[in-house]
Amino acid sequence: MFSGIVEEAGRVKALRREDSNLHLTLSCSFVNELKIDQSVAHNGVCLTVVDIKDDEYTVTAIQETLDRSNLGLLKEGDWVNLERSMRVNGRLDGHIVQGHVDTKAVCTEVLECDGSWRYTFEYEFDKEMARQGYMTVEKGSVCVNGVSLTVCDARDNRFSVAIIPYTHDHTNFAQIEKGTVVNLEFDIVGKYISRMMQYKLD
Repeated sequence: MFSGIVEEAGRVKALRREDSNLHLTLSCSFVNELKIDQSVAHNGVCLTVVDIKDDEYTVTAIQETLDRSNLGLLKEGDWVNLERSMRVNGRLDGHIVQGHVDTKAVCTEVLECDGSWRYTFEYEFDKEMARQGYMTVEKGSVCVNGVSLTVCDARDNRFSVAIIPYTHDHTNFAQIEKGTVVNLEFDIVGKYISRMMQYKLD
């Protein structure tokens, strides 16, 4: 379980394919605090630490994860948003994030707004999936590349978010431009409510 409050952006040091799996080796400031089998969110994708050497660690993404996320598009040197799992006794500063990416989206516009930034993203709209809560709502929560954000201008297949300077400078939002592919996780609370409403209507 995560909160969508990114700790830092880590650097991809190596990528290795083995069958349909992708092994990602990264560096970050808290490698010495990690343990094998620990969960870490990478651009919002929950992955398990499988190896630690010196100041680098490795995680593995299977094909299902690569199909649903932007991890398969990463290159050596890219920055990845990182968050360790939430402490039970900690504050929930963002919203409940599972680390289970639902789909990918494409950035269609970046506007600088006198010290902040407005990003617009488009994703493939599926009416049946929307009925199950795979959608955004005005002033609701959405997780973009592992960052908990508030939705504005929600439409069927697109939405915008406003990014403050701190988030821009401490995550990989600084590298997102028109055409960049990002990961989306829709609000789990909305999914449960939508599912329960279907049974209520039946």
